Amino acid sequence: MTLLSVDDAGAARHGGAAWLAEALADSRRHTLRLFAALRGQLPPDMPVRYSPEVNPPRWELGHVAWFEERWIARNPERLRGVAARPQGPLAASVLARSDALYDSSRVAHTARWHLDLPDAERSLRYAGLVRERTLALLSGQPEDDDALYFFRLALAHEDMHAEAGAYMAQHLALPVAGALRRTGPAGMGTGTGTGTGIGIGADIEIDCRASDFVLGSRGPGFAFDNERGAHAVHLDDFRIDREAVTWGRFLPFIEAGGYDDASLWTPEGWAWRRKHSAGRPRHMSLDEGGWHRAAFGQWVLADEAAPVMHLSCFEAQAWCRWAGRRLPTEAEWEFAALTAEGFAWGEVWEWTASLFAPYPGFQPHPYADYSQPWFDGRPVLRGGSFATAPRMKHPRYRNYFPPERNDLFAGFRSCAA
Repeated sequence: MTLLSVDDAGAARHGGAAWLAEALADSRRHTLRLFAALRGQLPPDMPVRYSPEVNPPRWELGHVAWFEERWIARNPERLRGVAARPQGPLAASVLARSDALYDSSRVAHTARWHLDLPDAERSLRYAGLVRERTLALLSGQPEDDDALYFFRLALAHEDMHAEAGAYMAQHLALPVAGALRRTGPAGMGTGTGTGTGIGIGADIEIDCRASDFVLGSRGPGFAFDNERGAHAVHLDDFRIDREAVTWGRFLPFIEAGGYDDASLWTPEGWAWRRKHSAGRPRHMSLDEGGWHRAAFGQWVLADEAAPVMHLSCFEAQAWCRWAGRRLPTEAEWEFAALTAEGFAWGEVWEWTASLFAPYPGFQPHPYADYSQPWFDGRPVLRGGSFATAPRMKHPRYRNYFPPERNDLFAGFRSCAA
């Protein structure tokens, strides 16, 4: 038995077959626990109303299993790792028509509500059969990065979909908190103020001196294709928050009329604000007892020491302009996460000022749709949230969503020259 925890982010990129077997089991437990909780809250066919932000639960489970089977058991070139041909011939699936049902590159999002999907029991059996084949193959793999690449990728993919399941449960206000790792971000406690102002100063800022820094991943082990192409960047002096902006710092912006002041918003942000925002963050409500946040079908009092979340990038930008701050670039964020003492992260995803773009010399990995289609001007998020599997929280991991998304467990931290 491996001595490394299944939560270890370094092991997720360098761990061997024994660690992967344990981590895959841990990931599947979370998948099945949430699926069972959703099943308990929904009618037998597990229908959910259409939304561009979610997928049908049975499709989600089938897709996770399909992805694992497609890249491992069905992939005759799995031992080649990133050199595997993405369009090579595949072995047969254990489920007829699985490609037509679950291939996210070919099955349009809107079509997923109209597919003749297997029922819950058959979906569970499919996932179980795939996992049996995966573990049998894993037990005989060479202990090298190429041979283990697709096992590491399948683990990361399932962990990502587990977090997407938490987004869905929050979006639908389903009381499934007992099936989640955690139900909200914790107060991070480095001196954020309690709603009396912007809160800037040495107690919450880190001074970072000008430096040359290597941005991105290099060397052995697993890394996503968009992290490869490590390259030197120069950073000027900057100051960055020790932690993500809290409710204690964000609420004065709301109370000062920040949501109604067009001068604080970019043109794109103001257009979004007028169309989509109710003048407050999503899943928030104000009553005589104070500000409350929605938490999986319940209302709980907002902790002013906890990071603000369910913010679009536009809201984060507007607060920064109001506070005389700015969002950090992803290079500044990564540099601080790797080098700055007291830099706390991992309670909410954090919007950055950087657009999701390829690093120099980018080469797509076999799962070509992971990064390449999304180099479209959307911003990068860094860090991780309370719903992110701890093993996924790596300081070089790049997340990316359109700037208008406010269903994510996302907030921000601020920066200044």
